[in-house]
Amino acid sequence: MNKKILLVCYCILVLLGFSASAQQSFTLNDTVPLPDVGDVPKFNAYHYVFKKRLDSIQTTVPLSYNEYVQEYIDIYAGRKEMIGKMLGLSDYYFPIFSKALKSYNVPEEIKYLPVIESAMDPYAVSRVGATGLWQFMFTTARGYGLSIDRYVDERRDPIQASYAAAAYFRDAYEELGDWLLAIAAYNCGMGCVKRAMERGNTADFWELRNYLPKETRNYVPAFIAALYVMNCADKHEIIKRAAPFRLETDTILVNRFVSIPDLAKTLEISEAELCSLNPSYKKKLVNGTNDAPKRLVLPRTGFEAFARVYAILNSDEHPAEAKLLLAANMDSERRNPLKQKPAFILHRVLKGQNLSVIADKYHVEVQDLKVWNGLRSAAIMPGQKLKIYLEDNFRGRKS
Repeated sequence: MNKKILLVCYCILVLLGFSASAQQSFTLNDTVPLPDVGDVPKFNAYHYVFKKRLDSIQTTVPLSYNEYVQEYIDIYAGRKEMIGKMLGLSDYYFPIFSKALKSYNVPEEIKYLPVIESAMDPYAVSRVGATGLWQFMFTTARGYGLSIDRYVDERRDPIQASYAAAAYFRDAYEELGDWLLAIAAYNCGMGCVKRAMERGNTADFWELRNYLPKETRNYVPAFIAALYVMNCADKHEIIKRAAPFRLETDTILVNRFVSIPDLAKTLEISEAELCSLNPSYKKKLVNGTNDAPKRLVLPRTGFEAFARVYAILNSDEHPAEAKLLLAANMDSERRNPLKQKPAFILHRVLKGQNLSVIADKYHVEVQDLKVWNGLRSAAIMPGQKLKIYLEDNFRGRKS
């Protein structure tokens, strides 16, 4: 009898472990986890007012209203302080997002995605390493031209990351032909969405929704709900809160190492404020050089303060942090004179192979193969060599 009980308990634990691991594999974006509303949320009342408001906001992306969207409207409308903070931040970030999206002919509504991705925090980092306002993973970020090194992580740069995200959405829409599907792909990857389309035999997000990972099913309704609440905050008694930094700024290029704390002291502002305007610098040090000048964003200031800034920017003395880092770099080069091995391998295309077959072989996405190898289409030839980056474990675009 005891053995039978132990066997049953063991089986239950195994099943629970499997369920947990499966759910974890679908927890794709965990910086700002999407609230779980269940597969069949209750729809107690059809709010025609909400639908009318969504219809008035809609331009290009279809903003459907249904029980799933309503469930997330209720959730986000209840998070008044969080939404109030993001309304204040949007005065600074949304013009940046809109300009980048427009440059790639991507609908302006996509600018609301960082609301659910990162709560509009450039320093946000998920458990799996997705970073920045747009939550890029390392490999995809590099594939879309973002620089990541010991000094800089452009995933945290609002401008650079926004252009990378816009390029991704351009590619996703060209691949999938639907904006809601492109948004879903941003969460789980284009390959995942295409497989769901094949299983469901449809290109309608709401019809193929159940063929997608659980978080992706909720990702699109959460996006629509966040867009609604950000636009209709006053209807839900949500008060905008001021951003923690000045919105009027000036941008300059610097060709030397500049200490952000020293600069903040000169400007008589907090170090946190200046870092908020320059979040991509990992060591609070702008590492500009003559060959590669770096962008520095400053709060707009008067002539007297700018004169002091000019003196720092033209000083021959390196900041203390720069001296330590430069010394460490030289020591590292002495100890490791050989260059690091490239972070990719080359795959020679065999007869009968296509991008999908190769992607499955290496557990990557077709879109990543295209980005890594500069492919504008899925056409490849036998004997062609393709770069395969293997240094990171990744999924979809978050890789």
